[in-house]
Amino acid sequence: MKPALAVDEAARLIQPRDTVLCGFAAGQPVGLLDALGARADLEEVVLYTGLMIRPYALLQNPGVRVVSGFFGPIERAARSLGAPVEYLPADFHGLERLALRMKPRVVLAVTTPPDADGWLSFGVTAGASYRPFLEAARDPSRLALAEVNPRMPRIAGIEALGGNRVHISEVDAWVEHEDELIALPVAVPSPEDAKIARRVAELVEDGATLQFGIGAIPDETARLLATGTPGGFGIHTEMISDGVMALHRAGKVSNRKGLYDGVTVGTFALGTQALYAWLADNPVVRILPVSAVNDPVLHRQLRAFVSVNGALAVDLTGQVAADRIGDRQYSGVGGHESFVIGASEAAGGKSVVCLKSTAVVGGQQVSRIVPRLAAGSTVTTARHHVQLVVTEHGVVDLSVLGDRSRAHALIELAHPDHREELRAAIA
Repeated sequence: MKPALAVDEAARLIQPRDTVLCGFAAGQPVGLLDALGARADLEEVVLYTGLMIRPYALLQNPGVRVVSGFFGPIERAARSLGAPVEYLPADFHGLERLALRMKPRVVLAVTTPPDADGWLSFGVTAGASYRPFLEAARDPSRLALAEVNPRMPRIAGIEALGGNRVHISEVDAWVEHEDELIALPVAVPSPEDAKIARRVAELVEDGATLQFGIGAIPDETARLLATGTPGGFGIHTEMISDGVMALHRAGKVSNRKGLYDGVTVGTFALGTQALYAWLADNPVVRILPVSAVNDPVLHRQLRAFVSVNGALAVDLTGQVAADRIGDRQYSGVGGHESFVIGASEAAGGKSVVCLKSTAVVGGQQVSRIVPRLAAGSTVTTARHHVQLVVTEHGVVDLSVLGDRSRAHALIELAHPDHREELRAAIA
């Protein structure tokens, strides 16, 4: 087995002018990224990543430009301070296609230590970077660098899709860097979140296959389902969360779902340290490349598929803004549109878009049901794909409504304080 390199030594394999790819969130090799950011000789390194988990020094390095496929608090703050951070508009499985086409010279990954046979597991993150890493490892003109973190749980994949692993003999170099995985605090639902989650849970029937997005509403929905009457669920989700763990522990998951039967699948996991401990060597969980999870073509094979995702705003035509409002990029397209399309087209499926009816902006309450999206906002999911919309005030199925009827129905989902203003906008 080839010996590990020092982190600084491995980071020097990246050229002053280079292209680098790494995963999102817990898939980011913090040791290598910190060492890269400390270099003074960088001229033009483009780093493709997303959902950065710490304010890396490279964000202040004039020789580094970050292209993020999904903004989080770090990207938002860095951009507001003038750092060269761009958003790459693509859905999550589209980011994998782009990476395979663009072929960045260096691909980084976080893995477990090698097992007795020399296999490194990618643990909680396959996402859009797993397949590009394997491709780079097999290309003599490129570099695949692994950062071994003993705190990364070993999670199986499906052998035909690579097994969520790589043999240590295939990587160009590896380093050791121990760091606690990024953990999300347990989301505490507001009273409005709780009302929305109850409405969503009521839409879920016995035997449904479930997908949950990130946030308090999906987590509370999963908790309600874990303690409720329906069961026999399947799990096919982009992100494996603590809510998925709760459903398993409650005995609610059978995974008879029509695709990947017998196992819960996701493309990454993000949650508490308790979730990561539960995932370690779990025989009923598989982490797969994003193209094997997010593609709507796959969703049509799933039994009674229900997707639960959020939104920042919905206009009266039914257009959903879930990643950008005005001139501010909040997050990314991710799997939003993919799962809305897939669930609505699955036999017996339901796609659910959730949002609180109001937000507080500049100390004032504003409606998140709006006549038209604010100037500069972008449409994450088009109106002709949207099915169910849920606020604390009700549920409406937009897919069966004409343009005028859906506007009136959406107004009834708005906060009562804003309904007259919305009615005046369509008068």
